[in-house]
Amino acid sequence: MPHKIVLALHPARRDDIADLVTRRPLPGPGLEQVDPFLFLNHHGPQTYPPNNRGLPFGPHPHRGFETVSFILAGEMAHLDSGGHESVIRAGGVQWMTAGSGLVHAEISPAAFKQQGGALEILQLWVNLPPALKMTAPRYIGLQAQDIPVHETDDGRARLHLISGQYGDTVGPIDSLTGVFMSTLDLKGGGRIHFDGLAGRNVFLYVVDGAVHIEGRDIPRWTLVTLDLAGDHLEIEAAPEARLAFGHADPIGAPVVAHGPFVMNTIPEIQKAIADYNAGKFGNVRL
Repeated sequence: MPHKIVLALHPARRDDIADLVTRRPLPGPGLEQVDPFLFLNHHGPQTYPPNNRGLPFGPHPHRGFETVSFILAGEMAHLDSGGHESVIRAGGVQWMTAGSGLVHAEISPAAFKQQGGALEILQLWVNLPPALKMTAPRYIGLQAQDIPVHETDDGRARLHLISGQYGDTVGPIDSLTGVFMSTLDLKGGGRIHFDGLAGRNVFLYVVDGAVHIEGRDIPRWTLVTLDLAGDHLEIEAAPEARLAFGHADPIGAPVVAHGPFVMNTIPEIQKAIADYNAGKFGNVRL
């Protein structure tokens, strides 16, 4: 089977939110989605001073997709109308299935606002197929120690496996749609190989450092799109790198997005807005 082919590089564009440094590679010019991956915000890296206002993501609704938040540095508190509450620290992940509808808040804990510190977070939106748009909401919060690490290439490649399977390592999250999701730490010259990718879309974002893929140099803050047909992929650090890496079967359904709602038709969006306004998503009190 052939290797994946690099189709294009998509540099993240700067789009700060209040005093939160933010870069967004997806969606971007000429790239609406990498089905089923819809949206990626890269917040930071930055250092907050003492007595800061913290993250600006107070209570807001979602319906029709999943959010995956990677806390690379600092910490983030989560509260939602399903009764879930946690504080996830560096190396941890939050995976929320909004499904039929939730209100949630992603904010900084009081201690972080008082003391300040380093902060870097990725937030990824993953679409749900039509049959699962109205699935029951759920939330899973993982600390760094909850995420298994698969080492390869004499320890120069470390795969932090969130969902899916790599070799004999299985991620702790059972994705509703078979999404493979991980972060990768590669030392200088470190390599990692993936196969079984034919027919699956790859999500690959270089958080820091740089990598080589099929003869192409990929710098930091860049999303890579790859062909659908290829089965194999090898990633090599140059000289070292951190990546968010996943892959999934494309859904192939229409996408109609309006703010925090992602559905398949305009009437479904209108129903989401009406349901939220009617209080059917519940609420969060800070």
